[in-house]
Amino acid sequence: MKIMFPKFLGLVSLVLLGAVACTNTEFKRTKAGLQYKIFSDGRGDVAKKGQFLKLDILQKLRDSTLYSSYGAMPVYLPVDTPHNTYNPWEIFTMLRKGDSAVAVLSVDTLLRKMNGALPPFLKKKDKIIFAFKVLDVFASEDLLNKDREGELAKQKDREIKEVESYLSANHIQAQKTEKGVYYVIDNPGDGPKVDSGKQVAVKYTGKLMPSGKVFDGNMTGPADPYKLVVGAGNVIPGWDDGLKVFKKGGKGKLYIPAYLAYDAQAGPGHKPFENLMFDVEIVDVKDAPPASAQPGMPNIQGLPQQGQPQQGQPQPHR
Repeated sequence: MKIMFPKFLGLVSLVLLGAVACTNTEFKRTKAGLQYKIFSDGRGDVAKKGQFLKLDILQKLRDSTLYSSYGAMPVYLPVDTPHNTYNPWEIFTMLRKGDSAVAVLSVDTLLRKMNGALPPFLKKKDKIIFAFKVLDVFASEDLLNKDREGELAKQKDREIKEVESYLSANHIQAQKTEKGVYYVIDNPGDGPKVDSGKQVAVKYTGKLMPSGKVFDGNMTGPADPYKLVVGAGNVIPGWDDGLKVFKKGGKGKLYIPAYLAYDAQAGPGHKPFENLMFDVEIVDVKDAPPASAQPGMPNIQGLPQQGQPQQGQPQPHR
């Protein structure tokens, strides 16, 4: 998906050049030393502790975008005292609805304050850039949750359109389950039907959509089929739903919108709200073993288990 950045980021990008070079005198510093610049018309009240911000966030390192919510689901974050004192969240109590802001983290300063080793993707003298756009300020969590429900509905519609656009562009004639998984049956199979409560052995190849980049699988090599109990909630909802269109021996493809995959969690491509696709083959279908012997959810390439947040990414407030 091509991300359309708002016009204010053109101005922000010019300011970032000064921040990275440490030559822009218009940047201010917090007591902890965080460089920041706020673009504001001065109207309205600044956010207060205990309130919540609805934000678009862009996070950059060198020439790479680490995270962006633009064109996707906004981020909801509390206005509170940050867990550490050198943190972009420091400036939240300076922001108003409609404001834009840039915050710059120096990796060298982080290293001194945290007294720890750098993650491998960071280098000394690096600067991590955060650009914020304050979409709204909420006085209570109830108001936040009401707004978030509407945004989640919009996000779900975007994901469905993205999947359907991919299928159309690639001339794929897919069917759709009632819950929303798109599927193509190459061979329906002729054995027992996949259903809730059955233990299924599956060979699969998982790919990112729309790039088609493979992120995991067991179709080739010595890997055993993955076993799961359908409907037990131990895999992404798109698997529990989509595998039911097959019988033992069946083969086909599943195209899964993000809301039926990892949703707001960081997925296999290390981003939230990722649509996924799978080539699947149903190797076996049989009655499930006793509950104590049932297999758990596959932890694909170290991804978090369902319901566990991925660390290191801005997380929407729940």
